[in-house]
Amino acid sequence: MSYNKKIKYLNVDRSKLQRVTNHDQTKKGLAVIMDEIFDRKIHGISFSPYLEDQNPDLISQITEKQIRERLEVIKSYTSWIRTFSCTNGNENTPRIAHEMGMKTLVGAWLGEDLEQNEKELANAIEIARQGYVDILAVGNEVLLREDLEVEALIGYINRAKAALPGIQVGYVDAYYTFSNYPEVADACDVILANCYPFWEYCSLETAVDYMKHMYKLASSVAKGKKVIISETGWPSKGSRFGDAVPSVKNAMDYFIQINQWTQAENIDLFYFSSFDEVWKIGKEGEYGAYWGLWDKDGKYKFKY
Repeated sequence: MSYNKKIKYLNVDRSKLQRVTNHDQTKKGLAVIMDEIFDRKIHGISFSPYLEDQNPDLISQITEKQIRERLEVIKSYTSWIRTFSCTNGNENTPRIAHEMGMKTLVGAWLGEDLEQNEKELANAIEIARQGYVDILAVGNEVLLREDLEVEALIGYINRAKAALPGIQVGYVDAYYTFSNYPEVADACDVILANCYPFWEYCSLETAVDYMKHMYKLASSVAKGKKVIISETGWPSKGSRFGDAVPSVKNAMDYFIQINQWTQAENIDLFYFSSFDEVWKIGKEGEYGAYWGLWDKDGKYKFKY
């Protein structure tokens, strides 16, 4: 994701944020720590099945073969995957992931196309009834993109909850959205908060402390419901973004810091993302293409 011009930044004094870094480590040293984290498995990864010549905006059809091949790459490193759509072949991912022993945070994509929204929701409900959904996310950053009014979004959430009384149903958006629209938080069984210090011009050294404030803000309106960090990450390539600097070493360092913190605090985290996504260059520029732990061809990026 990238934030739009209406983002509401945290009201924190950045000069007082705790500074942490692993930059005294070599890339080899960071890679060793990453391997140790992966040996224990991370909680979750955002899963992208799209290949280099595919694009969801072009309604590319995802095959079961490519889903299996991509899940085979990551299955040894994560307990959960997060998906984003239940149409155009993506609806097969939860079943295949379950067959491979992974749990699923399944996303039903909502947008301005109301007919397509109905297909997404119907497929998501059917997949859940078949037993392949562990948590259902109804919509992703719908309010951030201003695709739907709040009342319409809550209507979709409530329909899913009514159809699936045994499944936790939530909604994914930027962490501050839930404090701006507490009625959305109230409608959810679980709060799914996207938290990107990078997109708020945050330095690597202060990113984790800043993330703690993000998580606290989302938790402040959760009323005791579980808050899951549904996305966070750091790009390995791109231009400087304020104090946020993309690089291979910084991406490694951020992965380590954020996983060490969330594991110590028993916070569920879905890291963004599994694979580099070339198709995002058109929307987000160079930043959008290089958030993966694996490159576009499925090669792990952080070997030493």
